[in-house]
Amino acid sequence: MGRALRILFAVAALLGGVHSLFAAENTGLTRGTAITDPDLLRKLDQNNTLTISRLVAPERNADVPLTTDLMLASLPQLKAILPAIDAEFDRYIARYKAAYPTETIGVGEGFDAQLFDRANLKSPDTRFVLAGIVNRMDRAYVAEESCGEIRLIYRLARFESRPDGGKTATRLPMTLNLVMKAGDPRQTDAKGKLVTCAEVARRWLDNGDWQGLIGSRVPPYDAMLDRIETNIQVSVAPKSALHDFRSDYLLKVFKYDAATKRFEESTLENQIDRDRIFADNDLRRDFRDWLLAPNHLREFDRGTVLIPEKFLARAAVVPTPAGLDASALQPAFGMMQGEGDGDPVFTDGDVVGALKQAAARGVEMQNIRSVAGFQRRLNDVTCAGCHQTRGIGGFHFPGVDWLADKPSNSTIVPASPHFFGDQLRRRDILTAFAAGKRPDFSRGFASRPQTRGSPELAGTEYQDGWGAHCSLQDAGSGSPDRSFTSWSCANGLTCQAAAASRRIGMCFIKTR
Repeated sequence: MGRALRILFAVAALLGGVHSLFAAENTGLTRGTAITDPDLLRKLDQNNTLTISRLVAPERNADVPLTTDLMLASLPQLKAILPAIDAEFDRYIARYKAAYPTETIGVGEGFDAQLFDRANLKSPDTRFVLAGIVNRMDRAYVAEESCGEIRLIYRLARFESRPDGGKTATRLPMTLNLVMKAGDPRQTDAKGKLVTCAEVARRWLDNGDWQGLIGSRVPPYDAMLDRIETNIQVSVAPKSALHDFRSDYLLKVFKYDAATKRFEESTLENQIDRDRIFADNDLRRDFRDWLLAPNHLREFDRGTVLIPEKFLARAAVVPTPAGLDASALQPAFGMMQGEGDGDPVFTDGDVVGALKQAAARGVEMQNIRSVAGFQRRLNDVTCAGCHQTRGIGGFHFPGVDWLADKPSNSTIVPASPHFFGDQLRRRDILTAFAAGKRPDFSRGFASRPQTRGSPELAGTEYQDGWGAHCSLQDAGSGSPDRSFTSWSCANGLTCQAAAASRRIGMCFIKTR
């Protein structure tokens, strides 16, 4: 087994003995699926065990974590990241000026739209700190031989010297995920036995003895590297006469190329390139026909679809808050009939006909049972649509702020309701792997966990408690939409419209 995986298993083993700072409910939900404990993360970060530079460039003999200027400029593996981000910022600024020619945009409080300061990515006073480690073996359907993924999540932070000689740390609105493969077919333990996906899953679930996984015959180290994902709050704009308050987030992905040993700019998984599809009639037709084919529609319904790269974008700008109603803030807006002024990619008849065709072939739908269900999945299957779902300031996993001297309530919650609500599904998949069974990789809509977690999540904010999304009666038909019938509220709560939407509301305390 590679050195990085040995370290990760050591971390999983340590997790069981470390006391958590956040609620016991959240601790239970992440047991065996994520490492969120701030004390452990601090230790792993400060002793340089799991820093980005140590993991992507193990040949370097660095005793301390690299600052951002050195890491992004000096490591050949990462040299493509800064130029790609700079180019996206330039495009974003040009688009903003074209959309709002009377507003100013720049770094600092004197501008109408305040930009993220890119100087932070070239500074000796900033570095990426470890914010969490997340098991994503639930994504093994993408490449079964890799057993899914392990994501190491880092948050950008600025360090400033104090008069007493100490350092003051401030977290900045950017995360960087180093995504590694959870396994490799060539991994062997100390006895030369192949390490299977079942063994990897058992180690995470049991937090047990990880040393037996260390073997002498290992794959090349960088065979475990998969990609880097970045998420930056590119701008914040207060409410004005031209627009409501909004924050925009820039998402980028850099795939590891084993031949060049570098992370290269790549497309985002399932991030539909809306503008390019609208502009090309052949591409529009091909996308419609591909997605509505019964086998692809089934994967789309289950949340395991992998849309071909020719339909995808290399970046996404995610506006928040986006709201529940269809609007240009959503990534797939305009693709469905009745949205916008142009010709849709999918008419209601297209969707209804595809659902009937799938049913005739024996394909049973779990989530998409109506045009509205298809519309919701079209948005939430994208990177941008998922990030607009019950996040915390544009991030689903900001991590506990273990840098703060006096943490407030806002800094000790490691992740969003969407993240916690999905942990039971992920653990269910790990349990199946550990038992040698074929996992059920399906997932529900991003804004509502699957019913497989209902007994444990019932009544919590993650399933049907205060603030949960619920199903309203459709004013047109007088009955709930079939795609959302199961979206109910806990006892004592009632479903009320949170916007103009006729289908989706929020759970609130009943009032007389």
